[in-house]
Amino acid sequence: MLAWLNRLTRDRVTIPDDAWQAACGDIALTGCLPPPARAQLRSHVERFLHDKRFAGAAGLELDDDDCLRIAILACLPVTGLDYDWLRGWREIIVYPAQFRARREEHDEATGVVSESHDWMAGEAWQQGPLILSLDDILADVAEPFAGFNLVVHEIAHKLDMLDGHADGVPPLPAAARRQWLEIFQREYTAFVAAVAAGEETFLDPYAAEAPDEFFAVASETYFSAPALLAQAHPDIHAQLKAFYGVELDCPVALPDAGED
Repeated sequence: MLAWLNRLTRDRVTIPDDAWQAACGDIALTGCLPPPARAQLRSHVERFLHDKRFAGAAGLELDDDDCLRIAILACLPVTGLDYDWLRGWREIIVYPAQFRARREEHDEATGVVSESHDWMAGEAWQQGPLILSLDDILADVAEPFAGFNLVVHEIAHKLDMLDGHADGVPPLPAAARRQWLEIFQREYTAFVAAVAAGEETFLDPYAAEAPDEFFAVASETYFSAPALLAQAHPDIHAQLKAFYGVELDCPVALPDAGED
């Protein structure tokens, strides 16, 4: 760890200007924020680095650059919200690449419990750690406007679970919640039907797994390809804009030259 991010003695974290500028130069999404939002993001990131604890797994040694860049991506979704939305958890565990997670499924009809191990790029627990693959984070940083962002996806799960339920509905005032449920349920139902029918969808088909995944996938797309999301799902885009309180002015990613 570098001196400016000493977790043993610090009372607060102040990010040096050169470290901040270098990190923002790497993370193109920060340049899509209006200047007041960029200042708010920096404030949130400094609190995040003070409050949270990073740990490398499977032999990974994290340095200050890694922690700062992950913190920027983690705070991006709450740039237009109060920092308190990141409450209730402290640890970020980072693997070098995708990791295997143990799963148990209970069949209520038969009583049989089955076990499996899935390869994952990220995972979020309600009051537990945020678990991430560094390879996948770096891939998102390399293609910032492609519609994918692992850290934003997992932070969306954290926001969703603040009310105790992973249901694709973050804590909202009553009127906003009713409108959210109406729009997201309609859009999710149509999306699941489209995926089941084998239709090509703008959002990653993984969003059809469950309402909470639909919200998380829509959120990572909102922060990395907002203009395209507005074209494909205008009502979802409007709901996310109202909730997150900030919209990035991102360029539209062009397809690779080798694509048809």
